[in-house]
Parts: sequence; C-alpha cells; structure tokens
Amino acid sequence: MAERTFSIIKPDATQRNLTGKVNAVIEDAGLRIVAQRRIQMSRAQAEKFYEVHKERPFFGELVDFMISAPVVVQVLEGDNAVARYREVMGATNPANAAEGTIRKLYAVSVGENSVHGSDSQENAALEIAQFFKAEEIVG
Repeated sequence: MAERTFSIIKPDATQRNLTGKVNAVIEDAGLRIVAQRRIQMSRAQAEKFYEVHKERPFFGELVDFMISAPVVVQVLEGDNAVARYREVMGATNPANAAEGTIRKLYAVSVGENSVHGSDSQENAALEIAQFFKAEEIVG
C-alpha cells in the first residue's frame, strides 16, 4: 500500500539551485512527487511547523534559517514512503550520512542539511495539511 510523506527542500539547497538534483534522488529512489510548491515560508508558518522544538535552544536559529530564502514543500508517495524517504535523506549530520543520500551529496552542515522529511505517518499527515489542500495533491 502506497503511503505519503512530507518533504521540504530547505533554503541552503534552494539557494544553490539544487531542487532538480534533490528531486532526481527522490524519484530514483522510487518515490513520486505528487505535490510540490516553492514558497517563502513566513515566520508564523516556520514557528508552527517547528513548535515541537520551541523550548530547544536552537529554535530561534532554526526558524530564522527556514525563512531566510525560499523552500520547496512537497508531498511524496510510494511504498513505505516515510521510512523510504528518511533513508534517502540520510543522517542529519552529513558527515554520518550514507553515500548517495541527499544529505551526503548536498548538505552543508548539521544545521544546513538540505531537506526535511516526516518522521511518522501521523506527522506526515499533519505536515502535509499545513501546506497543501487535498485537491492540490494529484497522485
């Protein structure tokens, strides 16, 4: 059964014009991009999206980073999409990421790690709903 997950191509990647290269890795891994939009995330959107980290010392820096340049929000679909995309992204620290993963290929640092992906089906549904209406997702 195909499932959906949420992805963000972060400012460090969009500023370096890597959207197409990241999308190629996603598609080569067998995931389909069923919705995609380039946006300038507002401070309110970023704070809501990362509210789980609100009490963490890096929250303000993370929000500032996510609103510093456009991002590409996406809905990905495929077999075990959440787990598959997390594998394709690679470890948060690019130094620890496996060869061929998005973060090994393109991330600048732990903070500027090029992509976000949902960590569960439940969070994927919440994150997708924050940025897309059902009719904007065309599988």
